[in-house]
Amino acid sequence: MRTLNLFLALATTTLLFSCKTNPNKVDNINTSLEHQNQINGESSIGVKDGNAVFQKKVSLNEELRKVQYEVYELEDRVYGNRRFGSLGLYGVLRECKIQLSDPRNGGDGKLMWTEPLERITDKEDEFKIGIDEQKKLVAVTEEFLVDRIQRFRGYKTTLNARQDEYEEKVSICKASLRSKTASK
Repeated sequence: MRTLNLFLALATTTLLFSCKTNPNKVDNINTSLEHQNQINGESSIGVKDGNAVFQKKVSLNEELRKVQYEVYELEDRVYGNRRFGSLGLYGVLRECKIQLSDPRNGGDGKLMWTEPLERITDKEDEFKIGIDEQKKLVAVTEEFLVDRIQRFRGYKTTLNARQDEYEEKVSICKASLRSKTASK
């Protein structure tokens, strides 16, 4: 009997805990504030439960749009964009290393390239193809909203680190090129 009670308590706790920690579960949130003063479109201050609070309320579609835009822009800044012909830091570094290897700049004419081009957003969506409710052929991808926002925030962190890395490598390469051309 004691084992059964322990099992039931453990099962109930596990069930309640797993339901409560599902980040994709939509809960009702009370966002009303007393004596509310708007700071900007998404931020305000006011009183909630007797406490003075700052509250930022964003629409998830805007949050997702913003983080996706930031990631795509950052990726273009780091790796360039073929469609618009921009080199990005990766391309600038490659061009600098080409100039360094040029015999006119004291190089041996051989490009030693070790930097892999690793776009992270190219690998993102896998579509399921089918017929929708209107009998149209469609390709659909679905993802939990919280997971997508977290994934893009991770992309942003990675790309910010790569941007810093490539900026440093470009600076080192350009300094090396200047010293080679100055010593001629």
